[in-house]
Amino acid sequence: MTSDTICALATAPGGALGIIRVSGPEAFPIVSSLCAVRCDAVAANTIHYTHITTLTPAKEVIDEVMVSIFRAPHSYTGEDAVEISCHGSRYILNKVLALLLQKGCRMAGPGEFTMRAYLNGKMDLSQAEAVADLIASTNQSTHQLAMSQLRGHFSSELTQLREQLLKLTSLLELELDFSDHEDLAFADRGELISIANKINNRVTALAHSFETGQALKNGIPVAIVGKTNVGKSTLLNKLVRDDRAIVSSVHGTTRDTIEDTTDINGVTFRFIDTAGIRQTTDEVEQIGITRTYAAIKKAQIILWILDTNPTKEELEEILEQTKGKSLVIIRNKIDINSSKQQFHPAIPEQKDIPVVEISAKLGINIDKLEQTIFESANIPELSEQDIIVSSARQYLSLVKAHENLSRVLSGLETGLSGDLISEDLRLILDDLADITGQGRIMPSEVLGNIFTHFCVGK
Repeated sequence: MTSDTICALATAPGGALGIIRVSGPEAFPIVSSLCAVRCDAVAANTIHYTHITTLTPAKEVIDEVMVSIFRAPHSYTGEDAVEISCHGSRYILNKVLALLLQKGCRMAGPGEFTMRAYLNGKMDLSQAEAVADLIASTNQSTHQLAMSQLRGHFSSELTQLREQLLKLTSLLELELDFSDHEDLAFADRGELISIANKINNRVTALAHSFETGQALKNGIPVAIVGKTNVGKSTLLNKLVRDDRAIVSSVHGTTRDTIEDTTDINGVTFRFIDTAGIRQTTDEVEQIGITRTYAAIKKAQIILWILDTNPTKEELEEILEQTKGKSLVIIRNKIDINSSKQQFHPAIPEQKDIPVVEISAKLGINIDKLEQTIFESANIPELSEQDIIVSSARQYLSLVKAHENLSRVLSGLETGLSGDLISEDLRLILDDLADITGQGRIMPSEVLGNIFTHFCVGK
């Protein structure tokens, strides 16, 4: 798979410049045949100005380029590699790629450069997945998550867990080897249980971080709900800074959910405008209201927008609908209804529900509302050192490790034979190895599933 030489455009087409990446055993001679730079003779990590020419005797110049030389193993892929920086013309880039294919290169598949980096030991699987996340990052939070994994913080954490598991396994095996020597004392079951509990607590914490990771990666869902004509669509447009929803004084204008995203304090929020809740005989509007309740179930934060005080029954209904979610009560239209007018929803004392008074039309207090939404998301303050799991594959491996650890703890507490407990410990080591791909021969379908989601050229 890595015995041939691959090439691909590594930048998006249409820019001022385009970079073509070449990697493999014949990268140097193939590129050298198209320009005046003898790639195998120049120093590594150097850049050279040259011309790419046709293969005809006339040696027609295709483009003036910069050629960057990377010598194995000190390259992204761990192989000899060359990056050709051309002008961004589609014609030029396609022409250079065609010349490389003529000289023996093969077009790279999606993620193939990064797959080679993994196979050559330049990174583990969790770091390889972080490359895709880094490319797809759209805000500060997702960038920090990707950089943390790419720099190996998650891998280091798993290495420490693996060392603790190996210690636990060693103590159990010593117990088995010397079980007939009563005068030799090794770790008692209490110490083993303590070690296993510490490992399990950390694995559980990493698994629980997946919910936060998914929210940051995909955007925190926020449903805007309320009666018809209270300003839900106007608020959506104001929050996403675009005319995404039709605004009309006619009741029941919004018949379906409308979604858009925006960033607040470096975190992406996915706002969902919903059909107004009211009694109606309109079949289409009824479908929209059903979807409103579905959006409430899926959302993490509910913005309940009002223009008058709610009745006790309405408050009870929204509290019932939003159990387990963050609720923000919004009084809209303060530009019409005097802000001095009393607005006191009868919120139960035990409920800590923020109330924000705004004018969606004029943008009054929108900044205050955005800060309230951000605080309602309960996103922990993150740094690059923090480890947040955002990959479903990694999460499932952690869940399996937790299940096997639970069996280990149960076995230790009930006096189960050490050889049976050791078997579960080996399964846990395999579960953690599946995350990084280190110490395990990964099935080709697993690798294919990971790397085919990458862009070509990476």
